[in-house]
Amino acid sequence: MKLLVKVNGSPEDLMVKELELAESAVTKGIRTAGKGLKEDWRSQIQSAGLGINLARTIRQQSYPLRGTSLKAASLVYSRASKVVDAHDRGILIRSKDGFFLAIPIGLAANMRGPQNKRITPGGFERRTGIRLRFVYRRGQPSLLVAEDARFTKRGRIGKKGSRRRKDGILTGAQTIPVFLLVPQIKLKKRLDLNRDTELWESRLPGLIVANWKDQ
Repeated sequence: MKLLVKVNGSPEDLMVKELELAESAVTKGIRTAGKGLKEDWRSQIQSAGLGINLARTIRQQSYPLRGTSLKAASLVYSRASKVVDAHDRGILIRSKDGFFLAIPIGLAANMRGPQNKRITPGGFERRTGIRLRFVYRRGQPSLLVAEDARFTKRGRIGKKGSRRRKDGILTGAQTIPVFLLVPQIKLKKRLDLNRDTELWESRLPGLIVANWKDQ
């Protein structure tokens, strides 16, 4: 029995063609996996109740930016990496100064400081003109309260401006708890980003093969 094999084109041309197909398949597979991981991370953050704004900090960038390569890569990251990592690991948060963490409560929880950051005790005093007073509570978290304060028509905390009675009491003024003071906070682990990462890593070989066959 005789077999006749005929090759159309030079071996070099065939190798170049196969290399191009391989580069295209790898690049497409990597990009698909990167985009899939980005969407799964975003979905996981929203499902954990951490909000759409934090979910939108998840970004993805594929390399090379143009063309194809056997060394293609995809970077999935967060623009708020410290916040996302804290919820992913469930870290213990302590005060930088070794004292208390001041957690805004009530209406103060909706107040924002510079660069839209959470309000601080100092920021609250500057914004409202109200001095905060420390209240120790045995067996419970201590408080910072605003004295001689009032709730404005807009639902905010403001400084009471009416006259005092003869006994020195400011009519209509209230003592409003503004900050809860705790030595530390243990964040609950609410995310498992590694789970989605491993899932898309396992899918990657199949994505590359599928893109190779479709060409």
